[in-house]
Amino acid sequence: MSSPYITQDSTDAPAGHTSAVSTHDRGALREATTVLVAEDDEDVRLLMLTLLRLKGYKTAEARDGQETLEVARSSRPDVILMDLQLPRLNGFAVARFVRQSEALRRVPIIVVSAHDPAKHRNLALAAGCNAYVQKPIDFDRLDGMILNLLVSSQ
Repeated sequence: MSSPYITQDSTDAPAGHTSAVSTHDRGALREATTVLVAEDDEDVRLLMLTLLRLKGYKTAEARDGQETLEVARSSRPDVILMDLQLPRLNGFAVARFVRQSEALRRVPIIVVSAHDPAKHRNLALAAGCNAYVQKPIDFDRLDGMILNLLVSSQ
């Protein structure tokens, strides 16, 4: 499924590139944004949650694919950051379910994965994800992607 705000490659937006958003507006946008982090590795999940909170984002978390759908339905996040290799329901299936949900279908999904992007990026995009970031994460670049997707989806 394609959407008007797809970012197909983590190289599309340079680190911190949010030319359409002023520095002041970026802070306000972060503070108004809830990011759902779907990651089964506790250390990685806690690191991502901590870095997002330090930037000013509100956060929600999920440890597996089924919990990701439950938390997404209850918290209505503005962005989902999701690993592909989730227990109970993988990231591809989660993305398909999100895109079928009337309430969630426009929520940007950024895959954060250690998988080779050459092999998995197109599959993730076909499942409904908007962007793909390979681990280890360049957090400034990820922050820029989040902001760009938020601005593009408004």
